[in-house]
Amino acid sequence: MKRADIDLFWELLHALPGTDDATFLYGRDADGRLRERNLRRYLELMDSTRPRMLLIGEAPGYRGHAVTGIPFMSVAQLRARPGLITGGPDGDGFEIPVNPAALSEASSTVVWRTVAALRGPLPMFWPVYPNHPHEPGRPDTNRPPRAAEIAEGTPIALALTTAFRIKTVVAVGRKAQDALARNGVTAIPVRHPAQGGARIFATQLARIDEEEPKAA
Repeated sequence: MKRADIDLFWELLHALPGTDDATFLYGRDADGRLRERNLRRYLELMDSTRPRMLLIGEAPGYRGHAVTGIPFMSVAQLRARPGLITGGPDGDGFEIPVNPAALSEASSTVVWRTVAALRGPLPMFWPVYPNHPHEPGRPDTNRPPRAAEIAEGTPIALALTTAFRIKTVVAVGRKAQDALARNGVTAIPVRHPAQGGARIFATQLARIDEEEPKAA
């Protein structure tokens, strides 16, 4: 089967500007290069599993994606044995950051516990705004992405959707759903797992998985 062509995705992602309160995660510094290597490994694994569903969240959190480079993955998921994606006894082949800002993230824990129970293949994850938005001068915080930031990030999410020929797009949170709708993409909304939404998120995603047409 032909591999996904993700050149446009990388072109758009690398062109996304960082700001004083929205950190670009895939820069040329050591941490940025590690995050990019992890993301490339993640996309390589997704290309092998051929996901039919894409879960689009809002933005990276400082305890998860902003550390590892992978959406809805904290260091705890990188270290998982067996690997959460491959099931390999030595893990999935990701690099572990040195002295990470955080080791775990509640949303990542909920998301992976939920998708482990799906019939498969595993869904893919991506945020509608892939920079890490935070309070000025405080990278160890999260803030909601602004409308202009979402407008900048949405084409990157759409490029990933096209490259992987995603059949079902799921919006994790209202901001992601609204951004996709403005670009003509109908996404199935689910509750964000944060702030008490874990059980609702799991129930909604399981229902979508049951109703999703399976490949022949």
